Amino acid sequence: MTRYVGIDPSTKTGLVILNRDGEIINQQEVRSKLKSDPDRFVDLADLIMEELHPNDIIAIEGFSYGSKGRGVSTQYGIGWMIRAELYKRGYEYIEVSPSAVKKFATGKGNEKKDNMTVPIYKHWGFEHPSDNVRDAFVLAQIVKGMKGVSKLTKYQEEVIEKVQKEGA
Repeated sequence: MTRYVGIDPSTKTGLVILNRDGEIINQQEVRSKLKSDPDRFVDLADLIMEELHPNDIIAIEGFSYGSKGRGVSTQYGIGWMIRAELYKRGYEYIEVSPSAVKKFATGKGNEKKDNMTVPIYKHWGFEHPSDNVRDAFVLAQIVKGMKGVSKLTKYQEEVIEKVQKEGA
């Protein structure tokens, strides 16, 4: 059975899984109880892998290369650990830039995360208190849209064309 999966890597990783009809099977913020790195990174990746099935169509949010601060190296570590586990276990995935996620949801690639809540609700009727889960939901909608099973706006079609053209 085809499932559409969105993963937003973070210390509180957003994970959303939609069934082939677009209904939510899983929506959660995946957290590790471990405190030390890299143990926490490995645990987060393992927790994500436990939720996946062989035929899942997966999108993962790309790195925010313009970000600054102490947490950036942690974000990269978690992101790479999840990607490495996907690769090791034979999962294919597409990578979608943060600006493409924002544009798919709002029509603007430079929208602030806080301003994505209302457009996500208007498009899909989806609400969640975690911006990581909201981003994962949009990622799942992107891979669903790539399969041609969703009605898309012009700007959503532009995002999909760009993601397909870039191959990641």
